[in-house]
Amino acid sequence: MKKSDFNFDLPEELIAQTPLERRDGSRLLHLNKTTGEVSHDYFYNLPSYLNEGDCLVLNDSRVLPARLFGSRPSGGCVEIVLLRDLGEGKWECLSRPGKKTKPKTEISFGNGELTATVLEAVQGGNRIIQFHYEGIFLEVLERLGKMPLPPYIKAELADKERYQTVYSKEVGSAAAPTAGLHFTQELLETIRKKGIKTCFVTLHVGLGTFRPVKEDDILLHEMHSEFCIIPEETAEIINQTKKAGGRIVCVGTTSCRTIESFANSDGTIAPASGFTDIFIYPGYKFKCLDALITNFHLPESTLIMLVSALAGRENVLAAYEEAVRQRYRFFSFGDAMLIQ
Repeated sequence: MKKSDFNFDLPEELIAQTPLERRDGSRLLHLNKTTGEVSHDYFYNLPSYLNEGDCLVLNDSRVLPARLFGSRPSGGCVEIVLLRDLGEGKWECLSRPGKKTKPKTEISFGNGELTATVLEAVQGGNRIIQFHYEGIFLEVLERLGKMPLPPYIKAELADKERYQTVYSKEVGSAAAPTAGLHFTQELLETIRKKGIKTCFVTLHVGLGTFRPVKEDDILLHEMHSEFCIIPEETAEIINQTKKAGGRIVCVGTTSCRTIESFANSDGTIAPASGFTDIFIYPGYKFKCLDALITNFHLPESTLIMLVSALAGRENVLAAYEEAVRQRYRFFSFGDAMLIQ
């Protein structure tokens, strides 16, 4: 199976640069995963596609404002993106320009409110950096950090909360679980009043989610690893839903990857936590998920391969071609698709 099998033509102007004023005002493409039939709607009508007894699985990870702009003693500018918390103020980071952030380099952020020392370079060109600060690190980041928006978004984000879901809670992601950006608290309340359950998993999205597939043969692609948690309450709700004949509807590929990583062969779930590097592509047999709410993904990405595993490559590519014809907005701040 070749990565070119998952390519499609996308006009650059369809890549959404800013979020809509109304979260649930985005368009919704409904794809029948069996027949390939497509219909068009708006996200605020999502409850009409869900049944009493269904269960929505949402990722409650919150994006870290992990992009920092600082300066070296010489006055040169440095950009740092936090990737992984190593404890005691140490982080694995991306740094630009890499040649100017050698070990022992000192960096200052926010007029010295936060300082850092580069400790070492590691495989892949990343840096281990020791941060120095007073108080609580997350509070310092909230003041000084910016959202690490995907590379295809060039516009500045006016309101940082628009790159957070309204139910985000567990800080740790380097990118938003973007399928959840369409939900409002009012829409979630409408869904619950219809008798549809909601439950939460946590998967901290890494920047590896934007890493392109470089190998022509997708089976040679090495997936990035991300930390995820399935709480006991969530496992109970999913198992009860399955037993009662309801559907498990995952909000986003991150929720999908979390539950599929830990699901038993009969579709049941036990509480769990750990790293997952699951790679879902056509031929995969879903164990727990029944339906998926997702955004429109990059050509030749692991995410379009995942949705192709659920609905069939031909059906997905035909739906994407229709979305382009209908001028849907693509990627993180774009429109949504419901596959069921």
